[in-house]
Amino acid sequence: MGNILISDDVVNAPFSCNLGACKGACCVQGDSGAPLEPEELEAVENALEVVRPTLRKEALAVIDAQGAWEETNPGYYATTCVGDAECVFVVYDGSVAKCSIQKAFHEGKLDFEKPISCHLYPIRIEDLGDYEALNYETASMCAPAIPHGKRTGMLLPNFLRDPLVRKYGESWYRDFVDACEARREMLFGPQDSSV
Repeated sequence: MGNILISDDVVNAPFSCNLGACKGACCVQGDSGAPLEPEELEAVENALEVVRPTLRKEALAVIDAQGAWEETNPGYYATTCVGDAECVFVVYDGSVAKCSIQKAFHEGKLDFEKPISCHLYPIRIEDLGDYEALNYETASMCAPAIPHGKRTGMLLPNFLRDPLVRKYGESWYRDFVDACEARREMLFGPQDSSV
């Protein structure tokens, strides 16, 4: 796929988010906030102005003290967190953690849906210099998505269609689907279902 390397785990993984089971754990667990591309920093700042009234007081305290994002390593950025890992942009719908930025996007208040790292999760992009690697980050918090994907016949490439198109374009995604089908046939023989 050009200068993009794709793990075999991505090609054939059953996956479909089951928010009722995971409660949006990816927004509140991890080593840091949501990774941000440098070009997303301005979009995050603009989104903050729109979603600020919906954020929790704990999140606002962190944002007012530290900002909505931080440089975690030289050239690497992430949203700030309440506590150890709860993204400052989290809002709760009952017990389910959701993204206030994405909520505002779906309400037509923003044209930025959410950081691409969140949109692509559980795929993580690794910068290898001249190449990017797309890897499937298996995490226990996403375990309910696997049987849900099996029940619904949803594979990871299907589930992540929109963010993959957003990141790489429609033409790349069509080539990716074809490559996934060819790889699955090579690994497992002819398949009954396609991406």
